[in-house]
Amino acid sequence: MSASSPVRVAATRLDDPEAAIRELFGEIDPPDLAGIVLFCSSRYRLNELAAAIATRGDDLPIVGCTSAGEISPEGLDEGTITAIGFPASDFRMTATCFENLDHFDANGARDRIRAMVADAAQAQPPFGDTPSHAAIFLVDGLSHREEMLTLALQDALGDVPLIGGSSGDGLAFRETFVLFDGRFRRDAAVVAILTSARKMSVFRAQHYGPGTTRMVITKADPVTRIVHEINAEPAAQEYARLIGTTLAELTPGHFASHPPMVRAGGEYYVRSIQTANADESLTFYCAIDEGIVLTLGEATDILEGLGTLFDSLDAAVGGIDCILGFDCVLNSVEAEQRQLRGAVSALFSERRLVGFNTYGEQYRALHVNQSLSGLAIGR
Repeated sequence: MSASSPVRVAATRLDDPEAAIRELFGEIDPPDLAGIVLFCSSRYRLNELAAAIATRGDDLPIVGCTSAGEISPEGLDEGTITAIGFPASDFRMTATCFENLDHFDANGARDRIRAMVADAAQAQPPFGDTPSHAAIFLVDGLSHREEMLTLALQDALGDVPLIGGSSGDGLAFRETFVLFDGRFRRDAAVVAILTSARKMSVFRAQHYGPGTTRMVITKADPVTRIVHEINAEPAAQEYARLIGTTLAELTPGHFASHPPMVRAGGEYYVRSIQTANADESLTFYCAIDEGIVLTLGEATDILEGLGTLFDSLDAAVGGIDCILGFDCVLNSVEAEQRQLRGAVSALFSERRLVGFNTYGEQYRALHVNQSLSGLAIGR
């Protein structure tokens, strides 16, 4: 890691928002930064927290969101505010926000994003002939607009890869927020373009492969992501039968251990279940529709997979300084069930992965579930 300008990471669990931000910003030293990305527990009083951030922001680009758990310098965590500060000596960061996502203007968004990309390209001289660029994307995790947004924004970004996550509020599914310009916002998304002289590499990994049990969605509402029937039976009841349990016993732990997967473009992607509803329907985290064939996923070796991933990223960027990570909340649930939370947490801390537990992950033009996506930053 560079002795002169490492990426700065810090976390606080002080209850008072003003005191928490004072402690956090005292550690990351904003005057020397190009921008800050932060993730906070939904337990905080967000209006007070936003005011404290705005007071100390010094007109710095600061973006963030509420979380379903944080990944702090200590590993998997809860109840904290965790921040990543990018030193101005090696980075430049610009950001924009899109609100009222139900009425998202794709043409207007394209123009704004392309202007940001052009502006980032002008940062080339101080960062050498071939600087690295990446777009950090944070979106309201209850907006149900991730698929449309990632497609439109990645198209506008061109060769700049998009990476990000959907905000959360533990497992309450009530209110989720993104932070931009000193205010926490619902029904909104933030895009921050990061430019650096250092090597940066985006990635996506999942701990599941397809099993042999298949099912067909026979009745669904794509707009709300609710599946009413699987195999022409009540969805929650049929899913419970297929995984060998009962409707009364279904929990998020079952959803984490037995994720439905869909095949697209020769690859399998998880389509995670969020909740089982009173009418025996299932609400999903991701886009879903009638006629889709799903396969129940089976877990692979989590620790071995993570070790291989981090080794490959270390080689790709010439030595990792920090990894900005977006890890599905159901991965955390699964790690807890398999008594691997401590080991996964220690590995994240050792490999300097900092970020949050999400309601969904974005990788280039994809919105996915039950994956770990992120941005590896070289020394």
